[in-house]
Amino acid sequence: MKKRYFLGISTAVLGVAWLSRYLPGQQGASEAIASTTFEITKTEAEWRAILTPEQFRVLRQHGTEYPGSSPLDKEYGNGTYVCAACGLPLFSSETKYDSGTGWPSFSAPIQGAIGASIDNSFLMTRTEVHCRRCGGHLGHVFDDGPAPTGLRYCMNGVALRFVPA
Repeated sequence: MKKRYFLGISTAVLGVAWLSRYLPGQQGASEAIASTTFEITKTEAEWRAILTPEQFRVLRQHGTEYPGSSPLDKEYGNGTYVCAACGLPLFSSETKYDSGTGWPSFSAPIQGAIGASIDNSFLMTRTEVHCRRCGGHLGHVFDDGPAPTGLRYCMNGVALRFVPA
């Protein structure tokens, strides 16, 4: 009986989390970004033509890659991390650090490179980070990072490309 109760509660919680994006007054990140105009705009077909399926899922559909799946998580060379969709420089290697989360993490972006919006998915409020130029979803920013900013820009590696200096 306990197993049936656990499965029922688990299913209900997952269902509510999934449906939360459709509740009145719950504007998700994708809707907020979709209403913004960016310097680079393309049709869905044009984005699919230049991005891998995983890049499209993350950058254009606000997906998340599996933790530890990106080689960029362990990349510590000198260089710049650029948007995989449009090539805009986003983060300097000087601000990269190992957060232990399994995703590439930075303490600060390059000034003026990113935009942010509120993401109310999964029954929580987070700050989504996107490319200022093309609107591609990069990840989220949290307030548990190192000094001097205290911020952790937790990015999807598939949304970035590393350009060595």
